[in-house]
Amino acid sequence: MLSAVAVLAGAVTGVTSPLAVSPVVDPTSVPLSEPTISPTPTRAAPTDSPEPAVVPTFDRSARSLDDPASLWLVVDKTRPLNPADYAPTDLVEVPVAHVWTPLLRQEAAASVVSLFAAFEAETGLQLQSQSAYRSYTTQVDLYAGDVDANGQAVADRSTARPGTSEHQTGLAIDISALPGNCSLATCFGDTVQGQWLAQNGWRFGFLLRYPADKVEITGYAYEPWHFRFIGTELATEMHAVGVTTLEEFFGLPAAPGYN
Repeated sequence: MLSAVAVLAGAVTGVTSPLAVSPVVDPTSVPLSEPTISPTPTRAAPTDSPEPAVVPTFDRSARSLDDPASLWLVVDKTRPLNPADYAPTDLVEVPVAHVWTPLLRQEAAASVVSLFAAFEAETGLQLQSQSAYRSYTTQVDLYAGDVDANGQAVADRSTARPGTSEHQTGLAIDISALPGNCSLATCFGDTVQGQWLAQNGWRFGFLLRYPADKVEITGYAYEPWHFRFIGTELATEMHAVGVTTLEEFFGLPAAPGYN
């Protein structure tokens, strides 16, 4: 009955009582669980920039160029030995095949032995010494004989005047093939022996002292048989930078003639 009365009342007034409506909730707006917060990545503490690698440089002042006992001595037509009659104090006989018994300073002698052994092992061929140390007196006689035979102009291109010879330092050796082939002649440079020495002498501390293209620098004609011991340190550096004369490497004047 009450319901009927209510309907009747509504009909009489023209007003319908509103029904209670529950609020509409968007299910996506209600979190299902606690939100996950990603931690902020931890940055490594800044560090100082690494020190640049130090590239060692060759010390060209490590040894004297003037002391006759120095392995780096530079003797040429403008740089005579001082004293002129200098004689090394550590000469030893070099135990290798030879024409004339070779004497050299101890360190040079040991390197010659290693060089000869390496050549034989790598090629199956042999080398021999032609000439090594010469005293001042011997150089006097040798130079005088060359002048008498060929004239001074020719002699000065092939034989050092006494007191300016590398052979007097005990650090120079003339090498030939065994058996002899183009001994003490420019054609030695075309032999297996000559080519191997030119390419590998530096490994044992030796320098081809008078190259064919440096006559105006060294003052001497091409001598593919003449090797000067300068030590492996200097020989390796000169090989690495591609400089073939001591004068150019150390920034010394060319020595095409005597002062």
